[in-house]
Amino acid sequence: MKFCVLFFILLLACMYPSLAQGSYENCCLRYVQSIKRGMRRKITHYRIQETDGGCNIRAVVFAAKKHLCADPGQDWVQKLMVEVDKKRYKSP
Repeated sequence: MKFCVLFFILLLACMYPSLAQGSYENCCLRYVQSIKRGMRRKITHYRIQETDGGCNIRAVVFAAKKHLCADPGQDWVQKLMVEVDKKRYKSP
């Protein structure tokens, strides 16, 4: 009986780190310094990453062919967010 309990506790202890790592897969870990003009045109939308949950930095995640993480405090990031909003919510 004691062996089964010990085995179960060890099994859970081994599984826990692998489950915790899964929460970091969609988080930005660092910022890009700039985005080339050609890539800026291909950006379709963005999302804000907050520091809640498993993410350690606040970031703006721009979506184009791949995701690009930028510092929300930078002026060029704020301007690009406005440009994307204008393209996305342009009235016909």
